[in-house]
Amino acid sequence: MEKPQRNWDTKRVQKAQRLAKISQLMTGKYVETDQIITVLEALIAPGDKVVLEGDNQKQASFLSQSLEQVNPEKVNNLHMIMSSISRPEHLNIFERQIASKIDFSYAGAQSVRVAQMIEDGKMKLGDIHTYLELYGRLFIDLIPNVVLVAADKADKAGNLYTGFNTEETPTIVEAAAFKDGIVIVQVNEVVDELPRIDIPAGWVDVVVPADKPYELEALFTRDPQNITELQILMAMMAIKGIYAEHGVQSLNHGIGFNTAAIELLLPTYGESLGLKGKIAKNWALNPHPTIIPAIESGWVESIHSFGGAPNMGHNPGGRRHSTPAWQSLRDEEKPLGKGQKLVVQMVETYGSNKKPVFVETLDALAVQEQASLANAPVMIYSEDTTHIVTEEGIAYLYKATSKEQRQAAIAAIGGVTPLGMTSTKESLDQLRQAGIVKLPEDLGIKRSDAKRSLLAAQTIDDLVEWSDGLYQPPMKFRTWS
Repeated sequence: MEKPQRNWDTKRVQKAQRLAKISQLMTGKYVETDQIITVLEALIAPGDKVVLEGDNQKQASFLSQSLEQVNPEKVNNLHMIMSSISRPEHLNIFERQIASKIDFSYAGAQSVRVAQMIEDGKMKLGDIHTYLELYGRLFIDLIPNVVLVAADKADKAGNLYTGFNTEETPTIVEAAAFKDGIVIVQVNEVVDELPRIDIPAGWVDVVVPADKPYELEALFTRDPQNITELQILMAMMAIKGIYAEHGVQSLNHGIGFNTAAIELLLPTYGESLGLKGKIAKNWALNPHPTIIPAIESGWVESIHSFGGAPNMGHNPGGRRHSTPAWQSLRDEEKPLGKGQKLVVQMVETYGSNKKPVFVETLDALAVQEQASLANAPVMIYSEDTTHIVTEEGIAYLYKATSKEQRQAAIAAIGGVTPLGMTSTKESLDQLRQAGIVKLPEDLGIKRSDAKRSLLAAQTIDDLVEWSDGLYQPPMKFRTWS
């Protein structure tokens, strides 16, 4: 029996057919700025999976605004894939019925509108992912037909330079380019020679000079002048009671003022404890300007700056490599016992909204019901959280031997929240004696020592000075005195 003939280059043929529609508009890989809507209408088909680069900081804003203007009769029912829903037009395309479904990781300022659109049936939700899950699926079962990304510069051949804000651009482009998807790139500038080639021209199909530079939100910038003395106290406890105690050398920080305080205390308070070279040497860190003094004073040996943060609050069961910090949480009484990743939650007992941070039920459960999700979108589960730090002290949750003891430890550092008020002196004393809870006094820290004068930099201008002028803060953070 003769074997039926198979066509193994279907996607490649389809891509060539789409690109042929705009051949008369192209000069090499380039199209004119004012032709972009025509180009999008020709290259994007109804029902396509489309990645629109909306990262944590960098936005393909010219392309997102252009996508909003396409004719819904030509481009519709798109399945959008975005790490961050950040701009109004990211949702306007659903209002205009250009897009119908979305998979994403973070919504931020657009979160209320996202929830409302899901409830109103204007947006169908695929899933809410960790960043790594979303990027991984781009290569497996969310393979994009078209991607829309941004770069700083391109040369005449179409090679790209992504500048200081590369973020997810190479990953997004690779996912499409190696599966015969179409890669469309907006660039700020076309030059004869690039500072370096971040993405080769062979991965790029269409380059369009944008009408203005892509939008950039300095999401990770924290002004030191807004760090409070309570946050400094918490940072002191974290450095002495966690980083030093466990010998933490490789770590990631979130973008709060609490972690900014830790970074700014390393060259001062950390130095006074003799911890330089012993802790906080290797970082997986988004670009935090408050890390500059630690870099310049020799604390930091390496930094890997990703864009969208992966889910750091997890403890993979198959992990085999060991570090002193990971090993320090091992149960030595178990023959097959293994270490655990340190996952530290730093919170003030009352948030900026003046509401207690310790609650009976997470909002994630309401989100699950509202969006009909298979799972509640919980970022970090209780069994993975090893420490909680508040202005009252540290709860070493990994040492708790029961759910009740774990809850008692959280209550002991809960301050005057409803949960905190359930803690008794007898319970606190027992937890302190067992080393499950430590107050500042247990760590040899005087609350009165938590002063802003301890910070290695107290203003954005101080960070510029530490960098010898290399750090150029966004306009909204600059002072002119």
